[in-house]
Amino acid sequence: MEEKEFENEAILHDLLASYLDLLPGDQIDPEEPRKWIVIDREVGIPEEEAGGEEFSLDLLLLDQDGIPTFVECKRAADPRLRRKVVAQMLDYAANGTKYWTIDRLRQRAAEYAEKNGQSLDVKLRELLNTDD
Repeated sequence: MEEKEFENEAILHDLLASYLDLLPGDQIDPEEPRKWIVIDREVGIPEEEAGGEEFSLDLLLLDQDGIPTFVECKRAADPRLRRKVVAQMLDYAANGTKYWTIDRLRQRAAEYAEKNGQSLDVKLRELLNTDD
């Protein structure tokens, strides 16, 4: 393999959404490595109750314990952006957890799975390693 810069962040979004094992689930929890399903891409996040979608999260994932994982992709072109990215993620986490409802997230996950020719039920069973 040759190291190569991404032309744009969308390429990285596509790769991560298609190959979730690229994320270091074993580094997060070596005893029980994290596994994920994609809830949706480019997920809008409101800034206030019943507000518009002020922010857009690149990928929203859910792990086997039901814990959401926020993924934001940035090119490493300017290292000064790191502080802005950390602040951005804190805004996303604070507002997403405050204003998203479980029903809305479930609906988005089902729509995303269907759009990709999958079943949310099947994806959840795979995530949880169950045939029930």
